[in-house]
Amino acid sequence: MNVANQDVLLEVEQEGEDDEGEGEEEDGELVLEEVQQSIFASYGTASNQQALHAPEWAEFNQNHESLFFNDGQRRIDFVLVYEDESKKENRKRSFNKKQKRKREVYESNLITRGLQLEATRSVLDEKIIFVKVHAPWEVLCTYAEIMHIHLPLQPNDLKAHDFPFSWMTRYFSVDENIIKPEKEFFTAPFENERLSDFYIQDKSTFFSPATRSRIVYFILCRGEYAVRDNVKKFGINKLLDSGIYKAAFPLHDSRFNHQSQDPSCPNERYLLYREWAHPRNIFKLQPLHFVRKYYGEKIGIYFAWLGFYTQMLLLAAVVGLGCFLYGYFTKDNCTWSQEVCDPNIGGNIIMCPQCDQECTYWNLTITCESSKKLCIFDSFGTLVFAVFMGVWVTLFLEFWKRRQAELEYEWDTVEFLEQEEQVRPEYEARCYHVVVNEITQKEEHVPYTACGKCVRMTFCTSAVLFWILLIIASVIGIIVYRLSVFLVFSATLPKHINGTEAIQKYLTPQAATSVSASVISFIIIMILNMIYEKVAIMITDFELPRTQTDYENSLTMKMFLFQFVNYYSSCFYIAFFKGKFVGYPGDPVYWLGKYRNEECDPGGCLLELTTQLTIVMGGKAIWNNIQEVLLPWFKNLIGRCCSAVRSEMIVPRWEQDYHLQPVGKLGLFYEYLEMVIQFGFVTLFVASFPLAPLLALINNLLEIRVDAWKITTQFRRMIPQKAQDIGAWQPIMQGIALLAVVTNAMIIAFTSDMIPRLVYYWSFSVPPYGNHSSYTMKGYINNTLSVFLTSDFRNESKPGLPWFKNQTTCRYRDFRYPPGHKHQYEHNIYYWHVIAAKLSFIIVMEHIIYFVKFVISYAIPDVSHKTKSKIKRQKYLTQLLLHENPLKAMKKNMGSIADKILKGTDGGFRPKYE
Repeated sequence: MNVANQDVLLEVEQEGEDDEGEGEEEDGELVLEEVQQSIFASYGTASNQQALHAPEWAEFNQNHESLFFNDGQRRIDFVLVYEDESKKENRKRSFNKKQKRKREVYESNLITRGLQLEATRSVLDEKIIFVKVHAPWEVLCTYAEIMHIHLPLQPNDLKAHDFPFSWMTRYFSVDENIIKPEKEFFTAPFENERLSDFYIQDKSTFFSPATRSRIVYFILCRGEYAVRDNVKKFGINKLLDSGIYKAAFPLHDSRFNHQSQDPSCPNERYLLYREWAHPRNIFKLQPLHFVRKYYGEKIGIYFAWLGFYTQMLLLAAVVGLGCFLYGYFTKDNCTWSQEVCDPNIGGNIIMCPQCDQECTYWNLTITCESSKKLCIFDSFGTLVFAVFMGVWVTLFLEFWKRRQAELEYEWDTVEFLEQEEQVRPEYEARCYHVVVNEITQKEEHVPYTACGKCVRMTFCTSAVLFWILLIIASVIGIIVYRLSVFLVFSATLPKHINGTEAIQKYLTPQAATSVSASVISFIIIMILNMIYEKVAIMITDFELPRTQTDYENSLTMKMFLFQFVNYYSSCFYIAFFKGKFVGYPGDPVYWLGKYRNEECDPGGCLLELTTQLTIVMGGKAIWNNIQEVLLPWFKNLIGRCCSAVRSEMIVPRWEQDYHLQPVGKLGLFYEYLEMVIQFGFVTLFVASFPLAPLLALINNLLEIRVDAWKITTQFRRMIPQKAQDIGAWQPIMQGIALLAVVTNAMIIAFTSDMIPRLVYYWSFSVPPYGNHSSYTMKGYINNTLSVFLTSDFRNESKPGLPWFKNQTTCRYRDFRYPPGHKHQYEHNIYYWHVIAAKLSFIIVMEHIIYFVKFVISYAIPDVSHKTKSKIKRQKYLTQLLLHENPLKAMKKNMGSIADKILKGTDGGFRPKYE
């Protein structure tokens, strides 16, 4: 930066200090070390020039498809948008002057750094001004070296190995005549001094548009606009936050639904919409390399992961559907369900009331329909599918690592060097404390002392715990609702015990309570979700992370922890708590000393867990897809309606993009969060709902196209960014995979009736405990329902409605000794056999699956042999072309120079013979 610009920066800050109370808070960023300062001195700098550099002004040339300055030669790499300060009406003149001065200084410094700017007034709104930014070849080369950008050395000469099943994928791939495959190159970090060693056929295409935009954005984030207390303030993000600029974005290269007639336009956006984002491509493979080329590696890796996850779901969906069909076609052979529906067995079993006073006795045949449905999900296929999913999730994560390693090589992120990140403006603005850096031994500014940091962390942790407790409180509220509304349904729904009415078969008090509570739970989940998103951002802002990566990681952990509790708490309650601690009719357990604890149906709580999963998972998927499609479309529709005159005028490319929706600061954070929550539903509770992978597969097929349609048609072009992997989401999924083994084992053991049925079949159906001569399931229902003497009811629990028969006993679901036994109402031997079998099953299943997971993880290398060969070949070529060849050339030149010197020396001392 020249002296004139430095003086102007100080002047801007002095002008702003008087108006500090009128404007926004003076945020900014701590200045990183000046990058290659000597390099920039030659780019548009005049050492003694007192005036600021200003952008060139140009009128719109009526070429609405142009991606270039008015001269048609310089490509537009970025667009800045601001409102003309002289035409603002809602702000004070002094504040507008201050804003204008900062903008002018910023633009002057961009020009000083070598960028070229051209300003054009809006066609639709004369107050809006667009500043188009172009990076010349010299600037691109300089910053490509600074940013360690990998660029082509030579074409890839390794033989391509055809995939064994490539003939199958050919029918689902994008037509190569429309989107041609990219030519593979060996690449290396760019070095300006070795320019001739790189594969440069055309300077205008050597740097792709995405790379050009990334380089320009790097410069924009480091352009200064003010100095305060000898601390430089810089960065486009701060200027956007303070309202000095209204927008900053790279250009889409064309309209998404019309092909540009400009021969210099590649029409990549149009091709992406036609071959990727259009709904008709729902069953096609994604052109990932083309997506990466247009949007950058960070967007590409998300769609690569989502596509790979969806492909792996296909296998899980097929197996899950097979298990579901197995249960469906074998439900008529379910002996225990037949006993429930048999009028001579279930029709003669009178069940005890499930609540105090308001509930009456009921006939077991009322649960006939639910028992038939339960046979579909609580079958042997459930066990097989739970074990399979424990293996599937390991295969998914391991094969994704291999796929990720391939993409790291193909997209040049194997040795991706994370540049020193720009400090967040919010962090720098509060840097009032001076500390000594332990590494550099230099003084630096920080926003808080060690004690202050401890206080902030304590407050943030307490706030997160408070909100988690709030979710738990809402779950308790749902439980209280279940208990109280069950009394109402029990009192109002039909009370006849003959079970002949059609409505009574389906609308039992248990079913009505379960469905209504699931719907209310889903509504509360979505409301708390919307509120906590804002609260989590507020907490993270108060925590004040230093860099954007630290910010995203901190927010990711808070949001996922909250979402985990929010979405899964009701499922954990139904699976592992409901019906487990109810006591027996003579001594029931009460919540809060008032509400009697819920009981499961005689068939168990598995069907209710399935209902809860279906409503929450299905409702969430429908809501998210509607929100992602309708919200940006509706906003853009309003924008078009408000600018009706726009259809009558020729609007340039940059102004068309400006009226699209801006991309949020968190980018793909919410997309990842949505998919990881779904991943939890698919894995954690899949033993109760084998159709979960199928629902997830259908949702993801739509999700890929919805996300593609959204970013291609409704949003401004995202700033291309590098990304080596999916970040913190990988360890989160690994944690879910480990937890899923435990939860599914416990669902089979404690929520389903599979273990009690197996114990009865192998031990209690035959002597010495049973009366049958061979192993059978007959008599299972009668054996699992204990007997209670109605005279043993406590007064507060005794049914208030009259009993129409003179029977003195009723049945309840538990394993207890009958009245009259010396251990009456205590757990019997069957109960202890079942408990031992359940614990043994959990231990055996967990150890088997964890062992298989370990073997699979060890057997499948993270990087394939083919990818390793490519990486080694690239390193060899880099060493050969960029290091060894120049060294050989230098030795050769030095050798020739030495020979000349020696020859000259020999000639000087050679004796002359005359």
